[in-house]
Amino acid sequence: MQDTSKQYDAVINTCKSLFIKKMSDYGSAWRILRLPSLTDQIFIKAQRIRGLQQNAVRKIDEGEVSEFIGIINYCIMALIQLDKGVVEQPDLSTQEATALYEEKTAITKQLMEDKNHDYGEAWRDMRVSSLTDLILQKLLRVKQIEDNAGKTLVSEGIDANYQDMVNYAIFALIHLGELKQ
Repeated sequence: MQDTSKQYDAVINTCKSLFIKKMSDYGSAWRILRLPSLTDQIFIKAQRIRGLQQNAVRKIDEGEVSEFIGIINYCIMALIQLDKGVVEQPDLSTQEATALYEEKTAITKQLMEDKNHDYGEAWRDMRVSSLTDLILQKLLRVKQIEDNAGKTLVSEGIDANYQDMVNYAIFALIHLGELKQ
């Protein structure tokens, strides 16, 4: 589990670095996005990953890694939007957004550690394609919850689904990094 924690932190640091750079380029323009828009962005990225995994020919020279990073960052943005709400104009400095990013990733990492303890790191025996499918399943669940105006009868809320997607994407990136070595 110690390796998982270090690997997790390394992935998050890569994602956070890109998030900060994009904040420098674009500011917090993402703050105007409603949750369904963020969900759709994540869905597009997950669908592209699935396509890359299934198709032999690639017409755009970007692989799975950048798409998984995008999934992580959009999920963190969604978690922030859940707490702060949608705004009409960008309202966060890079410093404020980074602090919120770190808060959401810390909570999500704790969830991973708790589940990892209970599941015995079962994800290590999973395929990247299975993690992609689980992300897509979570996205379909989130879309249904959004269509139900956020109401569920017995299911966990949207935030837990976004957190699971972050963790599945991080697991996929850990696997992809290990395949390179």
